[in-house]
Amino acid sequence: MYKILAKLNKLILPSFSKQRLDLAKAKKWQMAIIGWRYFVTTKALGN
Repeated sequence: MYKILAKLNKLILPSFSKQRLDLAKAKKWQMAIIGWRYFVTTKALGN
């Protein structure tokens, strides 16, 4: 299930690392997306 979510995240959600976003200057919604992507990626790799 998490592998499917990870693929959807890659397709739908923006990649802030490609945009060179500074985490110290990130807005709350950007931090929420980063946290969600991190959570899904770690779960997908763990299974």
